[in-house]
Amino acid sequence: MQNPSREEIGSILNQSKRIAVIGLSDNPSRTSYGVSKAMQDAGYEIVPVNPTITEALGVKAVSSLDEVEGKIDIVNVFRRSEFLPALAEEFLKTDAPVFWSQLGVMDEQVFDELQAKGRTVIMDRCIKVEHAITR
Repeated sequence: MQNPSREEIGSILNQSKRIAVIGLSDNPSRTSYGVSKAMQDAGYEIVPVNPTITEALGVKAVSSLDEVEGKIDIVNVFRRSEFLPALAEEFLKTDAPVFWSQLGVMDEQVFDELQAKGRTVIMDRCIKVEHAITR
């Protein structure tokens, strides 16, 4: 499992505008909330994808990726590794170019399958940290 280089990650973040966050919590004490808030504050449009909430960060939540209207640049996953295969299937039904899973979330088979289908995959990296490092 070889993530893109820091330079490539910086380029992805510079070119991206809209991030669909799977598993985004509406609880400010949760990591998904803090990371997504930081990315929102940095100028990214955040789309909460979580069937158990109505909104997060002032944005109406959707239940699944197929409910997201418009272009998605990055799908950022805040779910446990065991959910990655099903989430990857849902991701492949979109035209989003980047599948990103947060620290501690990885699945080598999913990584390889998504890369083989021409998608960019970043796993086991925090998008907020990568954004700070590559700025």
